[in-house]
Amino acid sequence: MITIISGSNRAGANTLKVAQVVEGIYQKLGQDVVLQNLQDLPVECFSGEAYKEKPAQVTAMTDQILASNGLVVITPEYNGSMSGVLKHYIDLWPFPDAFENRPVCFIGISAGGSGAVRPIEHLQGIFSYRYAAQLPRRVFISDIFSQLDEAGGIKDADLVARLEKQATEFIDYVSKIRP
Repeated sequence: MITIISGSNRAGANTLKVAQVVEGIYQKLGQDVVLQNLQDLPVECFSGEAYKEKPAQVTAMTDQILASNGLVVITPEYNGSMSGVLKHYIDLWPFPDAFENRPVCFIGISAGGSGAVRPIEHLQGIFSYRYAAQLPRRVFISDIFSQLDEAGGIKDADLVARLEKQATEFIDYVSKIRP
């Protein structure tokens, strides 16, 4: 099973729209997929007590992480980094089980021209520190507002091809690391 994490809890987030496109790509490739929408995180998870005693919804979501063979993390760029909610969610994951030798790949989206290079670099540092197995191929999506159609699909065929190439490589990568 592959878990796709939509790294924003903003209502109507473009991150979720991209995550749904990516979910469709993995399904088309015959993969079992779970899409985690950070809008589903309960307010209680933002209490300082959540590190010690996780709310049931957070436990259910982290259990999906633990059951996953690989993670696709899709991050928006917020102020030169990932969203605070994504970092907070990652901080709630059980260590070392959620990270060590778990395949992960990254997709970044931004309104500007960078395609979320900085947030992905930050995520790579976190996952490297925790010994995750990172796929080198990342996908950077710049100017997200011009990339999506009214239905939330991706207009650019070359971008879809890059997402498909990453997915194909990631499936192969996961099969080698977690057969």
